[in-house]
Amino acid sequence: MNIEISNNFKKMTTKAIVSIVLFLIVYILLLLLAIGLTIASVIGGFYIITFKLNAITIGFGIGLASLGFFILAFLFKFIFKKHKTDLSHLTEITEKTEPKLFHFINEIVKEVETDFPKKIYLSSDVNASVFYDSSFWSMFFPIKKNLQIGLGLVNTCTEQEFKAIMAHEFGHFSQKSMKVGSYVYNVNQVIFNMLYDNESFDKMIQQWANISGYFSIFVIIAVKIIEGIQWILKKMYEFININYLALSREMEFHADEVAANVAGYIPLKESLLRMDLANHSFNSVLGFYENKLIENIRSSNLYKEQSFVLKFLADKSSLPIKNDLPIVSPLDLSKFNKSKLVIKDQWASHPSTEERIVNLERLNITKNSTNEQLANLLFSDIEKLQENLTKKLFSFVDNADQLTSLQIEDFKTQYHTDFEDNSFNKIYNGYYDHKNPNYFDIVTATGVVNQNHNFEYFFNKENIDMIYDYIALENDKNMLVNIDNKTFTIKTFDYDGKKYKAQESSLLLPKIEKEIEELKVKITNNDVAIYSHFYQLAKDKEVGSELKSKYNQLFANDQLHDKKAELYTNLIEATEFLRVSTPFETIVTNLKTLKKIETELKKEIKLILENPLLQSDISASSRENFENYLKEDYVYFSNNEYRDKELHILSNAINDFSYYTSRNYFFLKKDLLNFQAELLSNKN
Repeated sequence: MNIEISNNFKKMTTKAIVSIVLFLIVYILLLLLAIGLTIASVIGGFYIITFKLNAITIGFGIGLASLGFFILAFLFKFIFKKHKTDLSHLTEITEKTEPKLFHFINEIVKEVETDFPKKIYLSSDVNASVFYDSSFWSMFFPIKKNLQIGLGLVNTCTEQEFKAIMAHEFGHFSQKSMKVGSYVYNVNQVIFNMLYDNESFDKMIQQWANISGYFSIFVIIAVKIIEGIQWILKKMYEFININYLALSREMEFHADEVAANVAGYIPLKESLLRMDLANHSFNSVLGFYENKLIENIRSSNLYKEQSFVLKFLADKSSLPIKNDLPIVSPLDLSKFNKSKLVIKDQWASHPSTEERIVNLERLNITKNSTNEQLANLLFSDIEKLQENLTKKLFSFVDNADQLTSLQIEDFKTQYHTDFEDNSFNKIYNGYYDHKNPNYFDIVTATGVVNQNHNFEYFFNKENIDMIYDYIALENDKNMLVNIDNKTFTIKTFDYDGKKYKAQESSLLLPKIEKEIEELKVKITNNDVAIYSHFYQLAKDKEVGSELKSKYNQLFANDQLHDKKAELYTNLIEATEFLRVSTPFETIVTNLKTLKKIETELKKEIKLILENPLLQSDISASSRENFENYLKEDYVYFSNNEYRDKELHILSNAINDFSYYTSRNYFFLKKDLLNFQAELLSNKN
C-alpha cells in the first residue's frame, strides 16, 4: 500500500528528531561540565588538605571533592534504574488457539504491506494499541512491535469496524517514525529519573551531609546545582514532548488513511463515534462492582454486562440500533458541548474525534463489505475468553478467592434499579441533570401565578439548550481567566470563530460575564415559573406548604454545601504535604494546621452519621472508618516517620465526607423533583 506522507508529517518528524538530538547535545554538555567540576573539586580538595593538614582542612577538602561526584552521580544514576514492562494484565494468544483471528489479522497485514506482530495480547479494556518491548537498546537495534487488543473494544464493534481499527494499528506498524517514539520514551525515562525518581539519591546525600557540618555545606551547593540542571531538563522535556506529540497526531491521521483504504472510512467513523459510549458502558460496569466488592461479589462476565449497559444507555438516549450496536452521530457526540472556545491542545497525543472524522470524510474512501456481524465471532470461544479475562481482572483484588460471581440476569436487575435510584425523573427531559434549581425568593415566587406556559414548555429543547449554553460560558470564562493569569500557557486561541492572541483574553471576559448574567436571569425566571406551576398544583392538593418547605430546605442546603465544599478544599490543601518529601520540622508545623481543620471535619462527620437521609446509603466500610476516625485523636507522625494506617483512615474520612455531602444534596433534590412529578401525575 502506497500512501503519500504529508509535508506536515515530514515536518513534524524532522522537528521531533531534532529535539532528541538537541537533548543529547545538552546532556553531553552537562556531563562534560560535571566531569570538569569533579576533576576541579578533587584537585581543590587535595590542595586544601595538603596545604595544612588538620581536621578542618580534611573536612573541607573531602566535602569539596564530593561535590563533583554528587553531580556526576546524579547525571549517571538513570543507567542503574531497571525498567520492566508490566504484562501481568495481558493475556497472550497464539495462532493455535485463535486461527480465525490470526488469519483475519494476517490478511490485513498483507494488504497494509507491513510486518506481522511479534506477539498478540488481549487486555480487558476498550482499546487497541501497538507497543514495543522497549529498552535502552531498542534505540539502536530493530525491535518488532506487539499488538494489544482490548476485549471491551471487540465487544462493541462489527467485524468490518474491527478490520478498520486493526488496519489503523498496522498503519502504525508501517510508520518508520514509530522509532522516534522509542527514542522519546527512553529520553523521557532518563529525564523522569533525574526529575522525580530521587528518593535513594536524596537519602544518600542526606546521610553524607549528616556525617559532618563541613560536608553539609557542599551538599547544599550540590543540591543547588542539581536544581539548576533539573530546570534545564524540565525545559527539554517540554520541548521534546511538544514536538513528538505534534508528530503523534500526524501519525494518527496517517493511520486513519491506511484504515480507510483497507476497510472504508464509514466503519472507522462509526466505531470512533461509538467509542465514548463503549468506554462509558465498560467503566459503568466497573463502577457498579466497586460497591459490590465490599460484599465479596464480582462479575461472572464483564463483557455481557457491558453489552447490556451499552444498549440500556442507548435506549435512554434514543439512539438507533444497527447490527445489534447503537449508532452515535456527530450531533449526539457534541450536542451538549456549546463552547465557543477552541484551543489547540499541544499536549494531546491524538487529534480529537471530531478532527479525525472531518479528515476521514475528506478522504471519502468507501469499500463494499458484508462483514456486519459482531467482531466477537472472530474468536474461537469468546465467552470463555471473556470469563477468563473477567476473572483475571478481579484476581488483583484482595481476597479474590473469596469472591462470588453475580449472574447476568441479577446484574441487569440491580443495574437498572441503581440507575433509576441515581437518576431524576425522565419527565424533566434532563433539565436538572447538570443544574440545581437557581435560588429565588420563595415568598415572592409564591405570589406569582403562571398562566402563560404549560408543563412541556419549561423543559423543551430551547430551555435545555439554555442550561448547556450557561455551562459552556462558565467553562469558557474559567479557561480565559487561566489564560489571562498565565496558569494555562498558549499563544493563540479561537473564540466564536475569531482568532485572538493570549494577551487579548482579558478583553473577552467582560462580554462573557455579561452573557452569563443575562442567561442566569433567564434560567432563574424559568425556575420561578416551574415553581409557580407546581405550587398551583400543590395548593389544589392542599400541600403547598410542603412544596415550599422542600424548596427552602434545598436552598438552605445549597448554601451549606458550598461551605462544606470549601472545607473539603481546605483539607486537601492542608494534607498536600503528605504527598511530597517534607522536612521533619515542617511536617510537625503542617500537622498542627491540619488539626485545627479536623475539628470542623469531625463535626460534619457526626452530622452525616446522624442524617436520616443517608442511613441506608452509608456503606458498612465507610461507617466503620468514620467511627474509627471519630473515636481516636490520631497523631499521624511519630519517631520521624508517618503512621500509614492512621493516614489511611484520615484519607478515607476526607473522601467519604465529600461523597456523602454530595449524596445528601442529591437526595434532597431527588425528593423535591419526585414530589413535583407526583403532583403532576395526580393532577387529574
